[in-house]
Amino acid sequence: MAVAGLGRVGGLVAVTRLLLAAPQVTAVAVRCASKKSGGSSKNLGGKSPGKRYGYKKTEGAFVHAGTTLATQRVIRWHPGAHVGIGCNKTLFALEDGIVRFTKEVYVPPPRSEETRDVICCLPKSAVLYKTFINVVPTKEVGSFKLVTMI
Repeated sequence: MAVAGLGRVGGLVAVTRLLLAAPQVTAVAVRCASKKSGGSSKNLGGKSPGKRYGYKKTEGAFVHAGTTLATQRVIRWHPGAHVGIGCNKTLFALEDGIVRFTKEVYVPPPRSEETRDVICCLPKSAVLYKTFINVVPTKEVGSFKLVTMI
């Protein structure tokens, strides 16, 4: 086998150079993961169930004494008439009655001007309202108890 213009030995050298010079890709490059698979065993915050805070009885509902009216983390609803507050800020009824929500004007106690500016940056003419939960004592109407079996 001879290449045109070259001798027998020169042609073989030229053909082998062409074959060796051409890149032959037989292996396919595979990229491997640089991190282990699987989740971390740390930083599990945020996966716990909710605490179910909020009001439990609505306006106009009849409640018995001891019924929980609202659960809260910070004081959002304040105890009104015939309503008690627990050590974890839970509001509960002290008497049987109907639940009423009211908004009342809150007048902060007088303080010196320096501490007032630090604690509350509201203008002097601002009106603050707070929500109170009250229980109006009444007897339940329309519910019957079984006295004796016939």
